[in-house]
Amino acid sequence: MSDATSLLTVLVTSPRLPAGLMSRDAWTALEAAERVLASDLEDPLPAAIEVSGITVTALPYDSPAEAARALVDATRSGSVLWVGSPDADPGLTDALAEELTRLDEPPQIEVLVGSWDLPGARLLDAVAVMDALRSPGGCPWDAEQTHESLAKYLLEEAHETVEAIETGDTEHVAEELGDVLLQVLFHARIAADEDPGFDIDDVAGALVEKLIRRHPHVFGDGDASTPDEVERSWEQIKATEKADRDEDDLLAGIPVSLSPLLIAEKVLTRAARRDIQLTYDDKADLGTRLLALVAEARAAGTSADAALRAVLRQIARPATD
Repeated sequence: MSDATSLLTVLVTSPRLPAGLMSRDAWTALEAAERVLASDLEDPLPAAIEVSGITVTALPYDSPAEAARALVDATRSGSVLWVGSPDADPGLTDALAEELTRLDEPPQIEVLVGSWDLPGARLLDAVAVMDALRSPGGCPWDAEQTHESLAKYLLEEAHETVEAIETGDTEHVAEELGDVLLQVLFHARIAADEDPGFDIDDVAGALVEKLIRRHPHVFGDGDASTPDEVERSWEQIKATEKADRDEDDLLAGIPVSLSPLLIAEKVLTRAARRDIQLTYDDKADLGTRLLALVAEARAAGTSADAALRAVLRQIARPATD
């Protein structure tokens, strides 16, 4: 017959945080438990607990059912705390539930969350997976890719993301953004093997510095309070950063591979910020009339490029009765 006070505590923590960074409740439970068990004492968390002076006993297992039986049996002689493995012990929760339901007097059981993932923590998983794919023993196709061989995929995934956004498929947007993120991680991992090179932390660090530098109204003493003022401030800061560009060239820095309609939008936006007045003649050449249509769309708060794609989708997939 089990002791009414017997307790099995399953401690779960985030493997993405340094071992030992746990809540006060977690450490209190560890100190109060009569036995602390873990499947592998060399895992980071059991090792950190041992360093703190709390004894951890190894309880290796071959199956979740075996672990569940052993843990429940261990509670017969007192309270037990199970230190969850980095892989979250797949199947153990279900096995424990099954084991407890067959007992007339099961021990009490609680799941104690010792630490939580911070927002963006899964990005660490993505970086680790990409590193494994490019490392020895990983994927041979991934290992032979270069910046040049991947360039077309970066462009393709960006276009697919735009299409998902325009069709309003939220789930598809999330998937396509993941594909774009993959390209960023892939290029950064390739660069990590180059000399000179860079890694994903360099990419993220440069981005953070740029965002802070270009948002002085948020992180500094800037006073931009409207979207238009923010855009003007952004352009001014950008011009200072890229002082070697020809300020009179409205095309400076715009990728030539961009859609001509999008290039036209950017040129018109730059012209407006510089108070350059443009006029359009209905009898002008085709290019000028196209530019006039882009200006008309811009004045209406829409994108001529997006509008044209929407019409093309309607033509390609006409509504059926």
